[in-house]
Amino acid sequence: MSSFSPTTPPTPLNDAHQGGFSLLGGLPSCLSMGVPLVSKPAHTYAQQIEILRSRGLVVGDAEFAERCLAHHNYYRLSAYRFPFTLDGEADRFHPGTRFEQIWDLYHFDRGLRQLVLEATKRIEISVRSLLAYEVGHQLGPVAYLENKHFRDPLVHAKTLTTLDSEMQRSKEVFIKHHRSTLGMRWPPIWVLVEVASFGAVSSLLGQLEPPALRQSIADRFELDEKTFCSLVHHLSVVRNTAAHHSRLWNRRFVVTFQLPRKKPAYLWENFNAAELNGTGKERQLYNTLVLLQHLIQCIEPQSCWSQRLREHMHRLDDDLIGDMGFPSDWGSKPIWHAVA
Repeated sequence: MSSFSPTTPPTPLNDAHQGGFSLLGGLPSCLSMGVPLVSKPAHTYAQQIEILRSRGLVVGDAEFAERCLAHHNYYRLSAYRFPFTLDGEADRFHPGTRFEQIWDLYHFDRGLRQLVLEATKRIEISVRSLLAYEVGHQLGPVAYLENKHFRDPLVHAKTLTTLDSEMQRSKEVFIKHHRSTLGMRWPPIWVLVEVASFGAVSSLLGQLEPPALRQSIADRFELDEKTFCSLVHHLSVVRNTAAHHSRLWNRRFVVTFQLPRKKPAYLWENFNAAELNGTGKERQLYNTLVLLQHLIQCIEPQSCWSQRLREHMHRLDDDLIGDMGFPSDWGSKPIWHAVA
């Protein structure tokens, strides 16, 4: 099996053009082919408010509504209208629905993103640290360059290409020191992980061989390594969703994870049992939050994150909480009472 030299950057996988069009390549193909463009007219804030009113939304404080629209975008806020619209008519509101109700749901989701981002950041740092320690001691400081330690050489090569790009973009002094002063194109893994994205760390972790190495990391969280690796991959997506200000409330994630059914034993009763019935609830946020709490407890047993999350959830109506996959009895689940 081949390997990368610590002083040699990986050969790019290809030089294919990425993206819709290039500034050097001219117009997008749809324009160059003469395909007609279809769009909608731009509306002023006052017109946007009148559109909402024409659809049955009560806008009592137009000044407040205009400020919200100006700073948060009509299109962004419109994603939160669905609980308040008629069945089969996404542009007709239930009688009496107020603009403030849509804003309150948006504001709730913003707070939820902050809580989720806080938790995923703690977990990301922990996974980085454990990965660096175990790889450094079990395989070697730059063993991440050798594809013999990874299941799929192609995925390994793509990950190295990503890591090289991330180091090139980094402004960290320690990266410049290792690469320029010390002549180490590929620094030790405990240096590398400090600038690696969560997605790249997830890829390294999921591809590592042997399985016992992955398990030595998963053991810190009392999870099976297969469950843990799928969870870390899922959390990298959740973190990016929150970091890019995207909606968490009612989102169905494409990248899911294996629920831990046996290890640790106490966790199973805290999940949404509806997941077993193929309802799609496993693609929503609730079970992710359960595992976030479990991982946080492993990292910082005295954390009050679960208490803060619970308090935040109680600000939302029960019917809207259900849109995130929460079971009706979620508040009585033991995991949400780990910290008084």
